[in-house]
Amino acid sequence: MYFTRDLSAAGLAKVYERVKDVICGKTAIKLHTGEPHGPNIIPSAWVKAFMAQEAPDATIIETNTYYDGDRYTTEAHRKTLEVNGWTFAPVDICDEHGTVMLPVRGGKWFTEMSVGKSVPEYDSLITLTHFKGHTLGGFGGSNKNIGIGCADGRIGKGMIHGHDGKMWGVAKEEIMEKITESTKSVIDHFGRHVVYVNVLRNMSVSCDCEGVEAMPVTTPNVGILASVDILAADQASVDLVMAMKEADNHDLVERMTSRHGFRQLTYMKEMGMGNDRYILIDVDDGDKRITAADAVAGVVPFQG
Repeated sequence: MYFTRDLSAAGLAKVYERVKDVICGKTAIKLHTGEPHGPNIIPSAWVKAFMAQEAPDATIIETNTYYDGDRYTTEAHRKTLEVNGWTFAPVDICDEHGTVMLPVRGGKWFTEMSVGKSVPEYDSLITLTHFKGHTLGGFGGSNKNIGIGCADGRIGKGMIHGHDGKMWGVAKEEIMEKITESTKSVIDHFGRHVVYVNVLRNMSVSCDCEGVEAMPVTTPNVGILASVDILAADQASVDLVMAMKEADNHDLVERMTSRHGFRQLTYMKEMGMGNDRYILIDVDDGDKRITAADAVAGVVPFQG
């Protein structure tokens, strides 16, 4: 697990360089492009510079939303992409032309998941995730980015969120498991050709889907993690937050625990999706092995 405190395009490149050997062929970058003027998303300028250096031929991928809003239809979604600066690279709204079912192996809720039709047309996946809280999931890491973000806006997201004929109603352990099974359908397609980069910056308790209505950020910025193991990436992100002082992490920890968010981690382990034990490598300090407490030792309380 590679870690840098450098929250910038250069920091993204620094940790990605350590894991990029598994990326080949036609490459997708899955990130949350955000609601209009969303204040906490990974800055588009960072991604532009990162892609120019590391993935100039890659395509950003997204899907339409389950809820009515500025990304509900492809037309509205493309306008939002322009507003938020995602105009420097091709963006494939994967469910624009339909859906496809991917098998879910070993799940207890699904045998298959509906995703955007073009998702399986790619050979490799760079998962570029803004780690933060989430209203239903407790936290949004690489698992949520893929599981919700690749499921198409009507069928797939409805399979995850819908309950007894109602649009919403799934929460706590059940939604964590359904998100995870959706993720597994996607990463099983890509096999070894996936990397996970989690950016721990502007970590509101709110998801980026809440846009300008997101709750204020109270958790300090930390840095960027990269791995080829999805469970390790999300486990390390949680561990860094948990290692902070209570005054700094209270809001985000409350959000994660009250929604039973840690079930994402335990279910990924049960599903054989990765390892919750990892070695944290500080690329800023000669590849020194560090602990989560070491990584957050110098964080500055968030000032807004």
